[in-house]
Amino acid sequence: MDGATAEARAGQETRTLDIAGIMRAIPHRHPFLLIDRVEEIEPDHSAVGVKNVSINEHFFAGHFPSHPVMPGVLIVESMAQTAAVLVVETLGGDAAGRLVYFMSVEGAKFRRPVVPGDQLRIEVIKVRQRGSVWRFTGMARVAGTIVAEATFTAMILDRAAPV
Repeated sequence: MDGATAEARAGQETRTLDIAGIMRAIPHRHPFLLIDRVEEIEPDHSAVGVKNVSINEHFFAGHFPSHPVMPGVLIVESMAQTAAVLVVETLGGDAAGRLVYFMSVEGAKFRRPVVPGDQLRIEVIKVRQRGSVWRFTGMARVAGTIVAEATFTAMILDRAAPV
């Protein structure tokens, strides 16, 4: 990172959001809200989300019931939700509740299964933004070990498209 960027961020205070703050920021709800807390939000740069993985998750009922494993696509979705909170925190209160849609997912790698009792720490970093299109890198860890990573692009919309 260049010195000017580091100096600009050094003066910023990092923020955190609890579940109520997340629900104000993004429209996801149970059973598809896949983050419990967002820590270390540095607007326009990065955020760390936390997902406490419980045996009570709806997807465990059918995803290898005798050996429950969190689906990889849901780990990537938790990265996207963390990134969506970062977008809202970067753009300010007027962005709360706006929809952030996936445009692409690249280089997704799943290194080990995520099971009940694990706590995912989801790190996302903004790579770039052009208008309403944002690009991120994401990495999920359990107990410091990388379990998944991906690069993804998303678009923020003013309102939901008609169904």
